[in-house]
Amino acid sequence: MTAKQVRQCMIFILIAAVMLAACAPASTEAPPAATEAPQEATEAPAPTEAPVEEITDTELNVLCTPQEQWCQGMKQEFEAKYGITVNYVRMSSGEALARVQAEKDNPQFDIWWGGPIDSFVAAKGEGLLEAYDSPNYANLSDPVKMKDADNQWVGVYVGTLGFATNTDWLAANPGTSAPTSWDDLLKPEFKGQVMVAHPSSSGTSYTALATVLQLRGEEAGWEYLTQYAGQVAQFTKSGAAPAKFVGQGEAAVAIVFSHDIVNEIENNKLPLVLTFPEEGTGYEIGGMAILKGAKHPQAARLWFDWALTPEAQALGPTYAAYQAPTVTGVELSHPELLEVNLIDYDFIWAGEHKKEFVDKFTNEIAGADNLKE
Repeated sequence: MTAKQVRQCMIFILIAAVMLAACAPASTEAPPAATEAPQEATEAPAPTEAPVEEITDTELNVLCTPQEQWCQGMKQEFEAKYGITVNYVRMSSGEALARVQAEKDNPQFDIWWGGPIDSFVAAKGEGLLEAYDSPNYANLSDPVKMKDADNQWVGVYVGTLGFATNTDWLAANPGTSAPTSWDDLLKPEFKGQVMVAHPSSSGTSYTALATVLQLRGEEAGWEYLTQYAGQVAQFTKSGAAPAKFVGQGEAAVAIVFSHDIVNEIENNKLPLVLTFPEEGTGYEIGGMAILKGAKHPQAARLWFDWALTPEAQALGPTYAAYQAPTVTGVELSHPELLEVNLIDYDFIWAGEHKKEFVDKFTNEIAGADNLKE
């Protein structure tokens, strides 16, 4: 079996594991070890429990990358459960990585929660993350795919890339249809009608860039990306923002993670239709990591463990976040978002080349000035 076939099998295993999550029981403890039967009847010793770390931290500083509503919801839920004050700042994943890099000698955050693991792979390569062996890794549906081999990052959700097209625009332009392939984005009718975030600030956009390069190869991929950038009305700062702007009529098509499109359709009632590229789409595993030099390491480990429980991962839809969970025991709110043609996305390769590819896109194709907020 070739390396590509092996990786493709891993993708199918990941999807199957996540889709069966609702049927699998959650576990946060290893099963008890088997013991031999006693030779004679004796009084059993009193059971013992592993020592629990006494938490003396009273606050936690979180660098949060998902949408504001989910960040706020996680803050409130954690505070209510543990009585620890959570201070968070919401940033796009590109901004978050830059902030972590800038503060490496004096980190202002304890834990980084959310955003594609490409950024976490890059941060690990720069020695910015702290290894942690959480007991709740046992809850992961696919530990091989969803956890760093050195325990420096872990996945906390899964999301797939899609296209959001304004249905009012389609009605006003007879003969047009929502794109169902990457090539469709280059059609003349979409000239100046595409919105996507800039890969320098957005993990969503970087996932799209890396998806194209993996689908087409680097030479053909960069040629495509040059044409694709020429179709863009304006690059945004946030990865989720294009769906909102397109829904408001500022362009025809947005390239966004599909769960953000669902949010705009279901909760904000925007006139959008969701489609996927038939030749294959990329996906994210949203990551989490404790930052090296964290000032509140006990609280950081507590958040880390909690975020890997079914209880915490089931909170997403409550706060308009429809990403799939990475742990078993959680019912999928929108299983159809995973029932698509996923490419053999190489997270490690994407992370290791992130700075190189973002710099190339910025310097040779489209600058990062004048990004729409």
